[in-house]
Amino acid sequence: MIRCVVFDVGETLVDDTREWRGWADWLGVPAHTMSALVGAVTAQGWDNADALRLVRPGLDVAEERQARVAAGHAVELVEADLYPDVRRALQEHRQRGLWVGIAGNQAARVGERLRELGLPADGIATSEEWGVAKPDPGFFARLAEWAPGEPDEIVYVGDHPANDVVPARAAGLRTALVRRGPWGYLWAEDFRGIADWVVDDLSELPRLLASR
Repeated sequence: MIRCVVFDVGETLVDDTREWRGWADWLGVPAHTMSALVGAVTAQGWDNADALRLVRPGLDVAEERQARVAAGHAVELVEADLYPDVRRALQEHRQRGLWVGIAGNQAARVGERLRELGLPADGIATSEEWGVAKPDPGFFARLAEWAPGEPDEIVYVGDHPANDVVPARAAGLRTALVRRGPWGYLWAEDFRGIADWVVDDLSELPRLLASR
């Protein structure tokens, strides 16, 4: 029986278009160049931060992100960044009696913005707040302690097979892969039968989870 569902953030709940455009501006390259590099690292199975290091070799992404914040160049999350199905899907899960969480690889300030948006969620957490990031097994161990229920009663929903599906499954969680964002579209077909569910839209999930 499924007791709770926890959602990743980037390209699961949030369209990252403005964030990548912000990185392009900060690093001084055209937005289409940055998009192409994100596509290239996705196809290679590399980490998405490697797209930034292709522009500036040796870049410390965490330090550079702080520099963007200090310079007032950080892209702040707004309502329009949410995918259109997000509020409806989260609310329907709650109406069906499921505990709803949001937890992903994000800075603490993103967690603050998500809370300010008043999303219909019972808990919101970020990797910076927890001190561990996906795909480290410690992230999913922390998630299993945080969300109610046994691991096999928790569904983790994400767009990234390597960061979301594989480590969540290894931690004993159920998994759903959403076909959106570069990773979701490119790798979804390869992970049918590995993820418990593969969906095109988050609004599909409440009905699917209700049958389990």
